[in-house]
Amino acid sequence: MQCAALEMRGITKRFPGVVANDGVNLQVARGEIHALLGENGAGKTTLMNILYGLYRPDEGEIRVGGETVRPESPSDAMQYGIGMVHQHFMLVPVMTVTENIMLGQEIGHGPFLDRKQAALRIRDLSRQYALDVDPEAVVEDLPVGMRQRVEILKALYRQADILILDEPTAVLTPAEADEIFDIITALAQQGTAIIFITHKLKEVWQVAHRITVMRGGRVVGTTTPAETTETQLATLMVGHETPQPTVATGHQASPDVMLQVQHLRVLDDRGTVAVDDVSLAVHAGEILGIAGVQGNGQTELVEVLTGLRTSQSGRVIIGDADVTHASPRRIAMQGVAHIPEDRHQHGMVDGYSIADNLVLNIYHQKPFAYGIIRRAQAIAEHAVRAMQTFDIRAPSLSTPAGSLSGGNQQKMVVARELGRPLRLLIAAQPTRGLDVGAIAFLHQQLVNKRDEGCAVLLVSAELDEILALSDRIAVMYRGKVLATVDSRAASRESLGRLMAGLETDQL
Repeated sequence: MQCAALEMRGITKRFPGVVANDGVNLQVARGEIHALLGENGAGKTTLMNILYGLYRPDEGEIRVGGETVRPESPSDAMQYGIGMVHQHFMLVPVMTVTENIMLGQEIGHGPFLDRKQAALRIRDLSRQYALDVDPEAVVEDLPVGMRQRVEILKALYRQADILILDEPTAVLTPAEADEIFDIITALAQQGTAIIFITHKLKEVWQVAHRITVMRGGRVVGTTTPAETTETQLATLMVGHETPQPTVATGHQASPDVMLQVQHLRVLDDRGTVAVDDVSLAVHAGEILGIAGVQGNGQTELVEVLTGLRTSQSGRVIIGDADVTHASPRRIAMQGVAHIPEDRHQHGMVDGYSIADNLVLNIYHQKPFAYGIIRRAQAIAEHAVRAMQTFDIRAPSLSTPAGSLSGGNQQKMVVARELGRPLRLLIAAQPTRGLDVGAIAFLHQQLVNKRDEGCAVLLVSAELDEILALSDRIAVMYRGKVLATVDSRAASRESLGRLMAGLETDQL
């Protein structure tokens, strides 16, 4: 291994009732892409927050370039050449790329900002690392993959030579993820030390030079892609073999249609047609998978089905009830659960406790309330059961949901939505940000709901997920459903062609 750019020795961090990091050692060389793996709650994010100055360790030492450092804030970390790209983008949507990157690093003449000089530097960095970002673009107008590039540019602008990437592909399409991998590889080739946190084991073999696995706040192994397998890594992460969901072959759905979508037409936020004359049906006891590259109308379709967006024309029928233009509460009262693609915007209230988030859609019902009287004890008991069943890891029921790791936030949302009688489950990107154990658990829950007679609409950009769980698969491209096929007759290649708009015949 080359000269160490970073060493973390004996890092220990305690919170009330929890040892988040327990004597952790990590070493990363210059020009190395070092993958950091572990379950949700394994201590990865805490360790990186210590390195980035967001937390102070109770014990241990951090060395950068052989020198002991004590970053007590992100500003300190940046002074030591440490940059971090968070899983949730830290960008101001209404500002330009240049303005976002300059924040906290402003240059100017007297009282005036020198945006021109900053933009020139950003263009130079963009060309140097093949990031292809327009400094004058407004962030809210950029696709998700380009916003990820802006975050990387922001770290490079601050002269980071140790770069922490926290789930950098969590919200990207496969094509966008491949582009980010090319950028990461180019950064490493120019000497940047990169810590790459991911839950997607396949990504490790695409870019990583070495792998460190954490479990229960400790390092349980360090290896290389050549010396291990995906199964071995998964077992190391969770401490046992990961079960695969039991999907019964030859499963027969009910003839009863639980969800009907008829000739739906929906506009996006810019007034462009996002869903174009879509019709589909989901039967009781069936999983219908919606496959497609993200950005082809799936988000707007789900928002209409859950009452978060109004359609221009068409009908939505759940059971026998026409719920076209109905409110989210009325749709939920029809026995509909919604696992949203953006948990922060539509799935949780960051400042509320875990217990309160777990009853957001039923807080007004018995036993959690009698009239206007709220029953805290019943809410707490419900939360205890949900946290145990769905393995939500937190110090207490009163912990604010916003302080949980991304994976535990997702498990909290899933626990709430699956914790009541259902007729229809709409799951949009349900495993985004989850570790391998949690993904296997959630997959089994979706299959169980189907087998109980619930209709399941699964929207996912993960083609393997769609193929593994769906009874039928509908492929969306540019707002239209190009084909609906039996999953047993589908292949990755044929679905991939449909997702790219290259094949429009029924399979």
